[in-house]
Amino acid sequence: MKYYELTYLISPELSTEEIEKFQEKLKSLIAEGGSLDKISNPIKKKLAYPIKKKNEAFLATLNFYFNPEQLTNLQKKLMAEEKILRFLLLTRKKPKILPEIPIKPKKVIKPKVELKEIEKKLEEILGET
Repeated sequence: MKYYELTYLISPELSTEEIEKFQEKLKSLIAEGGSLDKISNPIKKKLAYPIKKKNEAFLATLNFYFNPEQLTNLQKKLMAEEKILRFLLLTRKKPKILPEIPIKPKKVIKPKVELKEIEKKLEEILGET
């Protein structure tokens, strides 16, 4: 399985319930041939230029593992979806999972000689001269 990123623009006319249903539909499409890794919440964005006569759209991103042989079927289903204005499907490098490194407490540096001892020695030296 390869690691993919799907970024898509959804019609701004959808309600929050419709957006949630649509995301569930995308999750089920991905579950058919792979597994979902990350999903971002849709954010309303103003578009630089109109797409399908819309000046705003919801932008969202999905990261997932998917079987490359079934990728063309997924792309066809995404193209057939009327709610998607545009989408971009990219192959990504698999994210590295770093092991947690325990944080060591900072060592407290103790002075080798205490201040009182230094003062006593100074008095001895200055008192003798």
